[in-house]
Amino acid sequence: MIYTVTFNPSIDYIVDVPKLKLGLVNRTSGEKMLPGGKGINVSMVLKNLGFKNKALGFTADFTGEALKKLIEEKGIDTDFIDIDEGTTRINVKIRAEEESEINGQGPAIKEKDIEALYAKLDELCEGDVLVLAGSIPDAMPRSAYMDIMKRLEAKNIMIAVDATRELLVNVLPYKPFLIKPNNHELGEIFGVEIKDKDDVVTYAKKLQEKGARNVLISMAGDGAVLLAEDGSLFKSEAPKGKVKNSVGAGDSMVAGFIAGYLENGSYEKAFQMGVCTGSASAFSEELATKEEVMGLLQATFNQ
Repeated sequence: MIYTVTFNPSIDYIVDVPKLKLGLVNRTSGEKMLPGGKGINVSMVLKNLGFKNKALGFTADFTGEALKKLIEEKGIDTDFIDIDEGTTRINVKIRAEEESEINGQGPAIKEKDIEALYAKLDELCEGDVLVLAGSIPDAMPRSAYMDIMKRLEAKNIMIAVDATRELLVNVLPYKPFLIKPNNHELGEIFGVEIKDKDDVVTYAKKLQEKGARNVLISMAGDGAVLLAEDGSLFKSEAPKGKVKNSVGAGDSMVAGFIAGYLENGSYEKAFQMGVCTGSASAFSEELATKEEVMGLLQATFNQ
């Protein structure tokens, strides 16, 4: 079974405002509400690709109930911890001449809530897949990802981590199956500027030396690089298409890689699937569908 964890999920309220005028009443020309959060994005794309999974994390109050409904309507199982204090956040994304975002805070997560989540994670078994994605709320210890990996270390679970800076570096001694920083995040970790794919390979190897099994680096319009645990190296240019929405593209790449690996057991196929899934989401108003991914695979890698 595949599980995803999103500590601070959201309802994303996306509004189109042709000309945003501050200090005045503005009316939308379009609007929609979508489930938000990196782990939830991974869950939705995995479901689109035909992989059953369960979304874990924290929700609170009426917005939490609405979020669970939105996710379950997409055919995804949920098992969230209900928080007593606060509300699941609503993130407002304004699409005008310039895009702006207003992100909420989220509920007050207490120690008992964290322990309740850990109890659910303790039920995972050998062969399960766990995706830890996104930032950690201020109310939680910064070591949360590392604590989870340490807790599950002996269970032989495939764990993918999509996080930044110390959140990512701290988990490396526990040998995550997959990490996916982008090229900018990779540079931030080592305090360098990443200029090309050769630089990516150099510093991806350093992350592998620190414990990561497979290092997948996304580079937006410049493509991607995979350094696999068997020593193989794969590079790809970005598939061709018009970017409509970059939100969720990195999460989609993680989902595509996992789906490709589980389906084929091949790092090359997993890499190609990840590249095309990430791009398919970027080329779509919402997250990638299986048809969109398969079309890009055929066009880009002749599959």
